[in-house]
Amino acid sequence: MRDFRLLSVLLLAGCATPQPVMSPLPTASVSAQLETQPVASLDDAADDPAIWRNASKPEQSLIIATDKRAGIHVYDLQGRQISFTPSPRLNNVDLRDVGGNVGVLAAASDRQDVLNAKMAMFRLDTDAQRLVPLGSIAVGEGEAYGMCLWQRASDKALFGFVVLKDGRIDQIAIDTSGALPTGKLVRSLKLGTQSEGCVVDDRTGILYVAEEDVGLWKFGASPDGSMTPTAIAKADGNEIVMDAEGVALAPSGIDGGYVIVSSQGDNAYAVYQLPDAKYVGRFRIIDGKVDGVQETDGIELMLGSFGPDFPGGLLVVQDGDNRPATQNFKLVSWSDVIAALRLAKD
Repeated sequence: MRDFRLLSVLLLAGCATPQPVMSPLPTASVSAQLETQPVASLDDAADDPAIWRNASKPEQSLIIATDKRAGIHVYDLQGRQISFTPSPRLNNVDLRDVGGNVGVLAAASDRQDVLNAKMAMFRLDTDAQRLVPLGSIAVGEGEAYGMCLWQRASDKALFGFVVLKDGRIDQIAIDTSGALPTGKLVRSLKLGTQSEGCVVDDRTGILYVAEEDVGLWKFGASPDGSMTPTAIAKADGNEIVMDAEGVALAPSGIDGGYVIVSSQGDNAYAVYQLPDAKYVGRFRIIDGKVDGVQETDGIELMLGSFGPDFPGGLLVVQDGDNRPATQNFKLVSWSDVIAALRLAKD
């Protein structure tokens, strides 16, 4: 989340409004193809998206996204709101197709009780294009903040990682075999300070987590894996300008592709090539068919064709400054990002 404490101190001291810190590294530019309808809530409300791809009719894929003051939206690929499920204080959201009696499961970090974290569970009814509430799973003490799912490749076991606001990460084994999903804590990991964005690579079992003022880390996602994180990138004003926020994956092959991080401090996104998470470049989303993007929280990326506007994949990002309207989400062609990064390197 954006932190205005420094700004407040400077204003009280009678200083001029400071300009944002900008990375000195080359930064490519792309434009969004489309945008969603703005959320109804004022101020800092839109937060995190997830994508469901309709394999047989990609143009009919859906975007699920949170309004952390009101509930959770379902949008089509034209950005139109199709349905809305009231549920206050949802923050991050992720989904997996788990089959069985649930089908597509969406899970969101629930901050309604700041002392006791929960995951709110929903079934995505892909025919009716709406979310059906399936109750919640208790996680543990603390305020739920970030959230991501992992479906283990070897046996399709499902886990949720809930990132608490203080940097603790609780791993929950999720059982969807009953009438309602249930879960149990299998381990807790820890980063030093406030963290939020996370994503798990289902292929490799690697969990990526953004510690806002520090940078990007990775853990083994297996419940019996190491508890020690490995540093990938620092939020030192170069590759990432703090806050480090949303994290997304563009998988390719067995262990390749990219991991992308929202560099919220200078309205950009840092891109790292897998499997070694080598830095390859950064980009911004500028004015074009729709307005540009600032202060991004959550991001999501899915490869594959989503129709003529998104032939190589769809990147959805939260726009923290969509004035004069309230916040919304921008839809970007991943093919445009790849092309811009290649041009920036020439």
